[in-house]
Amino acid sequence: METNNFKGKISFQFLSEPTDVNFGGKVHGGVVMKWIDQAAFACAGSWAEAYCVTVYVGGIRFYKPVKIGDLVKVDAQIIYTGNSSMHIAIDVSSKNIKEKKFQKTTHCIIVFVAIDDDGNKLTVPKWTPHNEREEQLEAYAIKLMGLRKSIEDEMKPYLE
Repeated sequence: METNNFKGKISFQFLSEPTDVNFGGKVHGGVVMKWIDQAAFACAGSWAEAYCVTVYVGGIRFYKPVKIGDLVKVDAQIIYTGNSSMHIAIDVSSKNIKEKKFQKTTHCIIVFVAIDDDGNKLTVPKWTPHNEREEQLEAYAIKLMGLRKSIEDEMKPYLE
């Protein structure tokens, strides 16, 4: 896997393999979710410089399938930080190795929290947007936090 080390962003690229196949002959959605978690973990851990755990994955949207043998790109980017949490936007894209352009296949937001060896939350560095697109992404993360709160309130009677 290839990564870039620009703080707050990371990109993995690799070929999908025959072992990733589902019953329909495409890459299994669970495999894509594993790639998402790996890229987001790498992004969060490098930002926090600490061990991080997944606390939320939301709005995962599969736009189109990834084919076996496609070149896959998983882009992870910090879009908001709280005290100990990091909201990371993930875009998965793929392309036939003979093609020039990647096509987006999947998108989601994943939230990680930095923790110490005893499982206590750690403070993470503040992320600040540097351009209009990053400001839009930060606003998107804040809006989604409000929606998650509404969903959690709605689910409370069913979680006990």
